[in-house]
Amino acid sequence: MPAPRAKGAAAKSTTAKSTTAKSTTAKSTTSKASTSKATAGKGTSRVSKRKEAAARVQAQPTSPPQPPQEEEAAPQLPVYTPLQTAVSICFANAQRTTAGHRKLATNLRNIHEQCVKARGVGASTGGGRAGEKAFGKEFIRNLNKVLLVKKGEIVGDRCLRFCEHFVRHSVDKDELLKKKQPENEDEEQLDDAVPQPTPTSRFVLSLLKYLTPFLASKEKTVRYRTAQFIALLLTNAIFEFPVGMDLETFQRLKNQLAKRLHDKEAPVRVQAVVGLVRLLEMGVDQLEGDDSADDSDDGALKKGGLIGAIISSLQNDSSADVRRIILYNLSPTQNSLPYLLERTRDVDNVTRRAVFNRLLPSLGDFRHLSISMREKLLRWGLNDRDEGVRAATGKMFNYRWIEDANGDLLEVLERMHVVGSANNDTTNNNTAGGVKELAMKGFWDERKDVVDGLELDDAYWDNLTPESTFLVRSFNDWCRATKHQGKFESLVEEKLPEVTKLAYHLQIQLNKLIALLNNEADVSKISEDEASNDSTEQEFIVVQLLMIAASMDYGDEIGRRKMFQLLRDSLAIVELPETVTKLVVQCLAKLSLGEADFCMLILEVIAEIHDRIAEDEDEEGEDNDDDDYDDDNDDDDAAAQLMQEAGHIPKKARLSTPEPDEAPKEKSKAAAAGPSKKRQRDPDAMDVDDEEEEGDEQEENGEEAETKAFKVLMNNIKTLHLAQYMLENVTGSLTQNTHLVSMLNGLVVPAVRSHEAIIRELGLRCLGLSCLLDRNLAEENLTLFAHCFNKGHEALQIEALRIISDMLMVHGAALFDGEACRLEQKTLYKLLGKALKLEDNVEVQAAAAEVCCKLMLAQVIKDEDLLKALVVAYFDPITRDNLSLRQTLSYFFPVYCHSRPENQERMQEIAVSTLHSLISIHDSLEADEEMVSPSIIATHLVDWTDPRKQVGFSAPKPNNLLSSVATSRFTEKIQNPNTHAYLASDILDRVSGSGCNKEERKLLLNMLGKLYISKDANRDALKGCYERVALAVEKKVAVDAVSRNMLNKMEVALGKIVSELGEAEDDGEDEDGAGVGGDENEEMEEEEEKEKEDVEVKSENEDEKEVALEDIEEVGEDEDEE
Repeated sequence: MPAPRAKGAAAKSTTAKSTTAKSTTAKSTTSKASTSKATAGKGTSRVSKRKEAAARVQAQPTSPPQPPQEEEAAPQLPVYTPLQTAVSICFANAQRTTAGHRKLATNLRNIHEQCVKARGVGASTGGGRAGEKAFGKEFIRNLNKVLLVKKGEIVGDRCLRFCEHFVRHSVDKDELLKKKQPENEDEEQLDDAVPQPTPTSRFVLSLLKYLTPFLASKEKTVRYRTAQFIALLLTNAIFEFPVGMDLETFQRLKNQLAKRLHDKEAPVRVQAVVGLVRLLEMGVDQLEGDDSADDSDDGALKKGGLIGAIISSLQNDSSADVRRIILYNLSPTQNSLPYLLERTRDVDNVTRRAVFNRLLPSLGDFRHLSISMREKLLRWGLNDRDEGVRAATGKMFNYRWIEDANGDLLEVLERMHVVGSANNDTTNNNTAGGVKELAMKGFWDERKDVVDGLELDDAYWDNLTPESTFLVRSFNDWCRATKHQGKFESLVEEKLPEVTKLAYHLQIQLNKLIALLNNEADVSKISEDEASNDSTEQEFIVVQLLMIAASMDYGDEIGRRKMFQLLRDSLAIVELPETVTKLVVQCLAKLSLGEADFCMLILEVIAEIHDRIAEDEDEEGEDNDDDDYDDDNDDDDAAAQLMQEAGHIPKKARLSTPEPDEAPKEKSKAAAAGPSKKRQRDPDAMDVDDEEEEGDEQEENGEEAETKAFKVLMNNIKTLHLAQYMLENVTGSLTQNTHLVSMLNGLVVPAVRSHEAIIRELGLRCLGLSCLLDRNLAEENLTLFAHCFNKGHEALQIEALRIISDMLMVHGAALFDGEACRLEQKTLYKLLGKALKLEDNVEVQAAAAEVCCKLMLAQVIKDEDLLKALVVAYFDPITRDNLSLRQTLSYFFPVYCHSRPENQERMQEIAVSTLHSLISIHDSLEADEEMVSPSIIATHLVDWTDPRKQVGFSAPKPNNLLSSVATSRFTEKIQNPNTHAYLASDILDRVSGSGCNKEERKLLLNMLGKLYISKDANRDALKGCYERVALAVEKKVAVDAVSRNMLNKMEVALGKIVSELGEAEDDGEDEDGAGVGGDENEEMEEEEEKEKEDVEVKSENEDEKEVALEDIEEVGEDEDEE
């Protein structure tokens, strides 16, 4: 019975709807009729039309409603299948919030199963493969709408997260079902070899096949969403997916993602990188039979593989986000770890910080890294410009590395190789300890608990190692640092031994060092490498102890004498290394009573070394005398000749040396006598044996001569080093110190004249240090050092340049005005300019640039041509590999120009001509050469000549220079506001000339818009600049619209300034004491007053004259009457 009632209710509702429709049409007819009556008076034709329309409307209700009219009024909605409705509801609910994604993923999984089994909403799909295809089609239809959502819309991110969650849930459920099903071992082995496809796996593969072509879409939104979804799937859902099921699909996906590494959109590259890293972890790194990829990209990928493409993006990608994502996701392996650690030199602060905060902690123990890598990490991190990176590096060393070594600081130092650098780092030497010293400073500042618990007992000092000695020395330097202001001096007295004990330990270590140096040649006991390593470590220990001794307080006289005697005795040891010798001389300079006593001490040591050479020669001469006097005479001749070439001939050797004419005779006699004696001893010997014996004797004599010459050479080098270190620690006058004068004449001058290159260089260095102490000596030898530069080799040229620089820095440019100086100032400028153009010798070129920079900053050199040569060398592409030169000049130019107004004027005077030269160089570049663009060069020149950047002026900079030239918002006055005004005049003169081409003119006119021309500049400069601008506008110099607008704006701005200056002059003439004309007005008023006084005086005189004339006339009349 319920069914008939439903039908009757439906019929009643239909009749009711028709009734309401009829009433509605009747009302509309009535209203239309009334409207037609109201408008009947407008015309008969119009009335007739209205009547016809009314009759037509009245006839409509009689006819039934037409079906087409009902479709237009209410269009029918599309009919959805139950599958479409269910899937759409899941996607609609997923975009609202992520809280219900798990439940929605379960529902969608049930829908998928229903489609496969042809149940529920999937009953109409047919089940099986057809049901899988129907579900996949509906899923992709909804996914297509998500791929069009722009980046940044949270709705798109939620939907993709939901899709990824559904795939992951399906894969996990399949794995769970697979584990629950019991299988035989044979079947398990078969499944492991060839994975059996499932509905979920087929759905995943079809989804990847469908999405892969969209990675090459023209729409950046589609590319981004596709790459994002693939990255999500590979990261969370299918990271354990059996790739061997369809390797071709994954290979094609890999190639398309590799192409996206070069996408112009950085977000697309980020998602592509994530996907490629996951494919690499899944083992998809080999291309086999992939013909779909392009040849170029495929070949590039084959060349370095997938890991090579990722590392290339890590090194070269312009986006910091891409590099950082690779750093976060790429697993550190033996091949990838060096490239990951290179990101400590990244330009992005966050990326550099991430290496220390994320990558290095994930590696675990720092001992897995190599020694060179540890040093690089510390050096790059502790010297970073960002405070956050430095803090992260300090935290890594102070806490994590110490914890990895179980709190043993000495073990950490052993792992750091404090004795030397593993990668030949110049900053890491036996004197300072390299970057480890910087790390230890931060360690002592941070770990106060270690400072309080540090114990340095007698057992510690009795068993010193390079690491323990370095630890003590760094602790001593930290306690005595000036920034602490003596706060930790008590710790030094408490934990370090007194001077006497320190001298005792130093003596023990020096004896060990000397013993190792003497035993280095004995290969029978130990190998050469082991001996060298032992001596190097022992030398490092001695150096650290000497550095501690140099900072000690020698108030204890007993300890001072003990240390003084120990250092004095050790200084005469020839085998002592240079670093040790230098520190010993520094300590003796501190322990000596004065400079005279110190110089006398060093000269005594030098004389002792020379006497030792003579004694050794005498002893060898006596021994050889007993065997064969004639052969000994020949050896003495050779040794004396070599000593003469070395620049030193002791007295005893000189006495035993024969005269030049007698030497050949004695040699010939000895040669004739030798064989005759031997024949008498053995008359039956053959002549061949005699010749062999003579050859052996000659070889032995030659080896002995070479050994003697080498000893003499080493002793001379030792004495010259002692002289050098002594001169470095002396500041008094040379002429007032007789010991220095005698050392100069007896040791330095012969060394300069030596034929040995190393002796000559050391002699020149000592002579240069002597010239710093006496001006007359510097004037006499300035020409000598210039000659050494012109004729010497590369090392000698660098040494000569540095000596000349030091001499001029000490004595100034007045050195050229001395009577003894034969070198003109222009000659020196030419010499430096020549050195700046030495393209083959980059070290000499860099040294010359450094010398020029020092002398220009000291105002010793004020040559514009040399300054121009420096600017050209800075931008010249030839010097692009000379990093030392460019680093020096990049610091020099801003400091030079902004420190003094006259320096800025000098740069302004050469700016236009230098820019012209650089433009010519840029135009003549070859295809493989690169150079900075002329616009960037012009920007640098404008910045260097900006008067607002002078030292002492810190006012805010205006945004628009030309619009604010007439404003005075600055609180401080510019020292020299004329710089840019004169530069603008130079630019306008160049632009108006005939030798300026179109490109150069355009560049120069663009420079005008960057200049700051103040109204406080010189009036003549402003007027001249305004006249030149007006002339340029009149001649129509500017070709393009931008340049014309720039000239017009500048003309208007300068016109306002000039007019204001003119009005100010007029006002100054009218007002008393106003402006420059105040004094002139006072003078004019004084002159007017004087003229008035003169007029009054003249009028009085004329009145007197008239009275006198009247009196004369009266007298004449009286006379006539009489």
